[in-house]
Amino acid sequence: MHPRVVIIEDENDIVELVRYNFRKEGFDIESFSNGKDGLEFLRHNSVELVLLDVMLPDVDGMEICRRVRADERLKGLPIIFLTAKGEEIDRVVGLELGADDYVVKPFSPRELVARAKAVLRRREAVLGKTEVIELPELHLDSRTREVKVRGRLIQLSALEFKLLHFLASQPRRVFTREQLLDNVWGTDRFVTPRTVDVHIRRLREKIEKSGGSPQYVQTVRGSGYRFFPGDADSRED
Repeated sequence: MHPRVVIIEDENDIVELVRYNFRKEGFDIESFSNGKDGLEFLRHNSVELVLLDVMLPDVDGMEICRRVRADERLKGLPIIFLTAKGEEIDRVVGLELGADDYVVKPFSPRELVARAKAVLRRREAVLGKTEVIELPELHLDSRTREVKVRGRLIQLSALEFKLLHFLASQPRRVFTREQLLDNVWGTDRFVTPRTVDVHIRRLREKIEKSGGSPQYVQTVRGSGYRFFPGDADSRED
């Protein structure tokens, strides 16, 4: 069965361009010209990825993204924004809402397919199909709980490793302190959100370069924390 991609886009030329190129790569494509119908389809069907226009005639893409991330069944669904809005603030808002990537029109169909494949590979890591996360200067192996930074073996506690692996498995996704407590500490916990800050600080002391801004575990002011890999698949430019 081919991976199913949904595109919610009201420009028919773009829909046909995406449909042609994704079908060549073995994807099934479903398309919707408005947010309401697209969201309804997502709620009742199995989908691997959403390509989402920001400017839609009814419900805008940002609001659709909010609703998907608030839906327990859909919250892990990968989303790539397609939009003519290329300002940095638009990209930041889209990514902080939980989008996995942001592609500005006009775009290369081949690049879009490549970015979609990269997002799906990262999703596999979240689902546990990928046990090793390999970045230019960071190596994580969930089988051995081994962490290497710039070739140096780093000793992490079990909880520190779980926290790092959870964040690194979903790069650029912003998590609140409560979400991290729920996913890393679990239901069997008697800790406060401030506990997250303490462990983030300890983790940074072990994996980040001394001085300067954190390279990997970054603070998103007013929201929470995210992992930024800095690799080619995850760059924002």
